[in-house]
Amino acid sequence: MNIGNCPRCGRLYALNLRELCGDCQKEIEQEYTRCAEYLREEKGATIHQVSDATGVSSKQITRFIREGRISLLDAPNMAYPCELCGVLIRENSMCNPCRNRLTKEIREATTHSTKDTNQNRSHEATYKAVDRYR
Repeated sequence: MNIGNCPRCGRLYALNLRELCGDCQKEIEQEYTRCAEYLREEKGATIHQVSDATGVSSKQITRFIREGRISLLDAPNMAYPCELCGVLIRENSMCNPCRNRLTKEIREATTHSTKDTNQNRSHEATYKAVDRYR
């Protein structure tokens, strides 16, 4: 049996799929229940209002949203921060400007590496051709 420390509370526990001890799993389920009940009553609440009313951290509420446990369809004012810049978004993990910038940087990096590879190949071919004629 494998054991580890719970990342949330630090206690030893038998490793499982959720990577949390049983007490922390129960606590998270209770937090989810409080959030879900509050959102049923206050559909127009923001993430900060839910956090203040339930005592659940904004970070944990964001995890519930990303896991799909809390739906944003019925909560028009609910949004969570972009992982890169912090602007409030309603889907994915990054806002469109950050996603576009990241895509552009990746495209540029692959273009540069492709050019370098092609230049190396052309030099290798040239040297091989010259060596044949010697």
